[in-house]
Amino acid sequence: MDIQPTNEPTTADAPIPEASTEAAPITETSAVPVEAAKSQTSWRQFFLDLLETILLAAALYLGINAISARVRVDGFSMEPTLQNGEYVLVSRLAYRLGEPQRGDIIVLKYPGEPKQDLIKRIIGLPGDKVEVRDLHVVVNDQQLVEPYIAAAPTYSGTWEVPPGYLFVLGDNRNDSSDSRSWGMLPLENVIGKALVIYWPPPQWKLIYHFDIAVTAPQ
Repeated sequence: MDIQPTNEPTTADAPIPEASTEAAPITETSAVPVEAAKSQTSWRQFFLDLLETILLAAALYLGINAISARVRVDGFSMEPTLQNGEYVLVSRLAYRLGEPQRGDIIVLKYPGEPKQDLIKRIIGLPGDKVEVRDLHVVVNDQQLVEPYIAAAPTYSGTWEVPPGYLFVLGDNRNDSSDSRSWGMLPLENVIGKALVIYWPPPQWKLIYHFDIAVTAPQ
């Protein structure tokens, strides 16, 4: 059988489209450059470290103040033991761990003005009978031996120390506002026990606790 040629176009005869010479569009990204990202991270870490340091310093400061105090000696009532202008480190824990002792030097809230702090020496404990006579201090009929005082007291008097109170005096007996003039000190007014003179540096020393000696009954 003969095959007759046909004039219909074939696939091979179909025109081939021309290739486009235009480049495909490039979409821009909004990514932050690596250097900028590193810079932001560095500043963030700096502020976090700074905040951590501030919080640590605040916690340390509060912790130190919770267990101690630093006070300036104003006046001459504790001479010769403490001099005007010296700075003293005070333990707030001393009387949480133990009881006040005769001879301790303490910082206290003045009963007449609680916002005013004073520094004095404990002479009488709760239940004691304190007398000042013949230039000496006598507690429970026993005369105290006090090598730390500036001079013998020139006044006289008798005091009974009630429960919950202390009797305090300045070491400069004749130039001190203390229990002989304003009365007994409530135990709750005690701030702490003086431990160290820390300023000025040449005056640095531990504050010696005197276990107040007594003579034979008078």
